[in-house]
Amino acid sequence: MSDARRQRPVSPCVRICRVTPDGGGCEGCGRTLGEIAAWAHLDEEAREAVWQRLEAEGWSLGDADPA
Repeated sequence: MSDARRQRPVSPCVRICRVTPDGGGCEGCGRTLGEIAAWAHLDEEAREAVWQRLEAEGWSLGDADPA
């Protein structure tokens, strides 16, 4: 497991839950609404793909409880 994965919180949620004006995702964490809805059921590989996308897009991620 990489250092980045070990240091990550359980969820990207930062408790700033607002839908973007275009309805495409969350202004707080950057996840799509589908990613948020599915998060609890995603396997580790799928969650890693979301984390990688968010990090590549420059989102400051997760220091709150899981969502």
